[in-house]
Amino acid sequence: MPQKHLYEYAVIRIVPRVDREEFINAGIIMFCKKENFLQTKIYFDKQRIKILFPGIEDDHINHIQNQLIAFENICNGTAKNTAIARLDAPSRFRWLTAVKSTIIQTSKVHPGLTENCQNTLDCIFKQMTGE
Repeated sequence: MPQKHLYEYAVIRIVPRVDREEFINAGIIMFCKKENFLQTKIYFDKQRIKILFPGIEDDHINHIQNQLIAFENICNGTAKNTAIARLDAPSRFRWLTAVKSTIIQTSKVHPGLTENCQNTLDCIFKQMTGE
């Protein structure tokens, strides 16, 4: 029987106007220490943001997209010019999921058990983003 491993995940949210606390789900970040798994899966749809947040400027949308790219690069450890990206995977996960008042936020961290981290990430991503 395959062994199940404890994992943690958080929903990545876009919050264009932090003062209103309105958001849309944009992806998932998932961590499993036992499998040395830290990945993020992001869906960014400019049209969806424009529909849900009328009046948002293109510059603001481009800024959001750049922030999501930076989030993903830090998660993957590929943003080597940043101190956070050079941390180990557990530390990057904790830093990325810490409570923030920024355009890119995450939900509370949720635990679970999985036999396959990638399949679980894909499933949660589909449930939370509809993609």
